[in-house]
Amino acid sequence: MSAADIPPWTEILVAALLLASGVVVLVAALGLWRLPDFFLRMHAPALASTLGAWIVTLASIVHFTAHAEGLALHVWLIIIVLSITAPVTTIVLARAALFRRRQAGDPLPPPLAGRR
Repeated sequence: MSAADIPPWTEILVAALLLASGVVVLVAALGLWRLPDFFLRMHAPALASTLGAWIVTLASIVHFTAHAEGLALHVWLIIIVLSITAPVTTIVLARAALFRRRQAGDPLPPPLAGRR
């Protein structure tokens, strides 16, 4: 199938999804810029990067399905790997920051509300 045979609505949908992903990542960058503490700053990009990756994956599925004759699900491998590694990376960064604060003698962040 050539590029001329692809319906324009798929290209518009892919473009809209990629723009939506860009907006989500921009909001995450603003949260990263505005929040004062490391522990607060790591929350916005972790959530937004996951949502942005899901939106890009959906755009890729639509794009490759439009170019192929059947449903293209090979892109799911990317999001599966990202969904596994992103939370693990966030936890490792948080533990490293807590360890550095304890070593430096700085005050630790307050515990979560409702936990006893």
